[in-house]
Amino acid sequence: MSDSNSFKPDLKIVGCGVLMGAADIVPGVSGGTVALVLGIYHRLVTAISHVDATALRLISQRRFKDAAEHIDLRFLAALGIGIGSGIGGLAFLMHYLLEHQLQYTFAVFSGLILGSGVLVGRSIPTWNGLTILSAIAGVVFAWFVVGLDALQSPPDTYWYLFLCGMIGICAMILPGISGSFILLILGRYDEVTGLVRSMLKGDLSPETLIAVAVFGTGCVCGLLAFSRVLRWLLGRHTAVTLATLCGFMLGSLRKIWPFKLDLTPDETKFKLKQFENHLPTSLDGETLLTIGLALAALAAVVSLEAISRQQRKGEEASA
Repeated sequence: MSDSNSFKPDLKIVGCGVLMGAADIVPGVSGGTVALVLGIYHRLVTAISHVDATALRLISQRRFKDAAEHIDLRFLAALGIGIGSGIGGLAFLMHYLLEHQLQYTFAVFSGLILGSGVLVGRSIPTWNGLTILSAIAGVVFAWFVVGLDALQSPPDTYWYLFLCGMIGICAMILPGISGSFILLILGRYDEVTGLVRSMLKGDLSPETLIAVAVFGTGCVCGLLAFSRVLRWLLGRHTAVTLATLCGFMLGSLRKIWPFKLDLTPDETKFKLKQFENHLPTSLDGETLLTIGLALAALAAVVSLEAISRQQRKGEEASA
């Protein structure tokens, strides 16, 4: 049976999508990096780029089969199913971990973000006075912003959820940073994973559907409004943009510092809780485990990047 009639290739793509979706929902891990490691990144980029005027012309001519082949619809559909499954499967786990294992969860997040920041820094072509100043500016800006009272207890409104969607989706086209991390900084990561969990549990109440629609609309508007600007910055001012991004990621670690004091112990909703960073007073088992989890996450990101680099070299050699 040929590949065109077999579902085996589709199942493989679904599996790749599951891994990408699982990565996308974890702050600090890029689904694009996972796609590169799995060897489907270039096919994905090509398929997305083919959603163009030619595809629209074929659809207007009712040549639906040709349009589907032009955009590689079978591949995109299988990958989309996998990504949705990966996000949905981990949404339950991430929601639980944030509410019941915050210190260990933030330790893993910190290691992932630190590793991603290091990799972004290594990707900068040339470090000079300008890039160093840009990185420092990114650190200072992020450190100040994530400490604002407004982000400690962000407004529980639809307009803010819309704004989170607009900003978070931009991470799709930023190297080394995930939309989940942006949502975590903005204080809405727990709410978004909660929405995914609620829908998977069959909660189709008006409140849930409206919140999902508002967030999704924000994502679409963010792509339309900022994608060209971000691509221009990465194309024309690559080193400065990456240096600023690297600094921003490192400065944002203030938000996910794992050792925290709960200032609102009576508050049950995670999105309304407030915390204060502190240093551990002793190197007990809990502290050592927290540090170990952060280091393991850091090592995982570095290892993943090394694998992706070997993958790129192999593709370049084949080409």
